[in-house]
Amino acid sequence: MRVLGIETSCDETGVAVFEAGRGIVAERLASQIGIHAAFGGVVPELASRDHIAKLLPMVRAVLADAGLELADVDAIAYTAGPGLIGALMVGGALAASLAYGLGKPVVPIHHMEGHLLACMLEQPQPAFPFLALLVSGGHTQLVEVTGIGRYRIIGETLDDAAGEAFDKVARLLGLPYPGGPELAALGETGRADRFALPRPLKNHGLDFS
Repeated sequence: MRVLGIETSCDETGVAVFEAGRGIVAERLASQIGIHAAFGGVVPELASRDHIAKLLPMVRAVLADAGLELADVDAIAYTAGPGLIGALMVGGALAASLAYGLGKPVVPIHHMEGHLLACMLEQPQPAFPFLALLVSGGHTQLVEVTGIGRYRIIGETLDDAAGEAFDKVARLLGLPYPGGPELAALGETGRADRFALPRPLKNHGLDFS
């Protein structure tokens, strides 16, 4: 089983070929940092346009890297959300078109489920059940994972996710884009007790005290 994977949820274009028993056999990732730096953050329309320009050439390049033809792929998977709607539509449209033309299955993947299960690509794989910490641009969650497709959110931020907080604070401080790494570096020299901050967790019935 070989799966062509397409990721266009935000400001990076990702393409990979996964083969059962071998794992990821080829992959490429294109960043848009240079495009969005002048604006201090991701501009959705520009992100979508860059995905359109880069995605199909990257698919061809990844298949060439893997020594495969498009017809050798058994299924096509793509990020279906959450994410920037225009960017998601670029990946979804190409995935659906390729799958239709090849007569192969197309598999929509939930963005957060992809993050949750990425650890299964590593060795040794974690055994179910396990507790996952999701920290992405738009989500910061503690998730109980009892199996494929069986997830329970047991804690999450009340307002901004960690990634959003980093981006907004960095912009307020006038740090260059992307501000996350710059802010993290400054944080290494800060005082953890400088401000009394509330616990950023939403209680889902469990005691976090």
